[in-house]
Amino acid sequence: MLKDGHGRQVDYLRVSVTDRCDLRCFYCLPKGFKGFCGHEERLSPEEIGRLVEAFAELGVSRVRLTGGEPLVRTDIVEVCEAVANIPGIEDLSLSTNGIRLGKLAGALKKAGVDRLNVSLDSLRAERFAEITGGGNLQSVLDGVSAAIDAGLTPMKVNAVVMKGINDDEVEAMASYCDAHGITLRFIETMPMGQTGQDAADRFVDLREVRERLEATYELIPDVFPGGGPARYVRISGTDTRIGFITPLSQHFCDTCNRVRVGSDGVLYTCLGNEHAVPLRPWLRDGTREGLIETIRDALARKPARHDFGGDTRVVRYMAQTGG
Repeated sequence: MLKDGHGRQVDYLRVSVTDRCDLRCFYCLPKGFKGFCGHEERLSPEEIGRLVEAFAELGVSRVRLTGGEPLVRTDIVEVCEAVANIPGIEDLSLSTNGIRLGKLAGALKKAGVDRLNVSLDSLRAERFAEITGGGNLQSVLDGVSAAIDAGLTPMKVNAVVMKGINDDEVEAMASYCDAHGITLRFIETMPMGQTGQDAADRFVDLREVRERLEATYELIPDVFPGGGPARYVRISGTDTRIGFITPLSQHFCDTCNRVRVGSDGVLYTCLGNEHAVPLRPWLRDGTREGLIETIRDALARKPARHDFGGDTRVVRYMAQTGG
């Protein structure tokens, strides 16, 4: 059992397989950003496999592959297969923007992916294109349908709620997910990197969103299996769940059970803190024992809680950390 220095059990690992993306959501990557990892810096499928093996040996049982956009890797199916076959990994999920999902859903399921999270911040084509830097909404909707048909369920849709940008679509998002049997998760915008400097102007307290939904639906407190931080309700009379991820208005640090590894092999023990430990040297030139000891030492120093606004304000971009 892997525990941090505050006694919290860590059983959930998020691995970014690339910091690149085929979209440019303005809250994730600044316009014109080119500081991506080089090919030689990015972990290979074999290195990702060794990384996950080490965490599995320490007690991690849940893995999520993230990015950037994981599906831009031409070897993403190979990566999924490498992770899915590791003893001790009971749940393999993947986060995607859905643009390439229509062509890959079946292969991902066959490779061992259990379920997906799809980022979808608007159901209006023109607005979606503005948020994503030119993304095609229909490609995402088709990808969601293909994933459901392939059995990559339960499906989750993640929507970052932003004031004056898409906060008027809360009810429409709930209706879409209810109609398609999808779990919906609303996320508060976070002030990370240059893209987070004006996050305060876009911030929406999700308690307000829940109050708005209660005017349309009867919401019943509920739970959803998984390793994430969302607080869930269920629409009465249905199996549709709505989750609220509230890192700012109602932080969930006391129950944090996760760490992240970037595509360059850097371990981040907290999304909202600059504490980081490079693991790539151990994966390429070190011993398995040294890798495991380095992970243990890093977890012992995992911060008690995130800090998005203090002296240690996060300066890296979301895509660099892994969503």
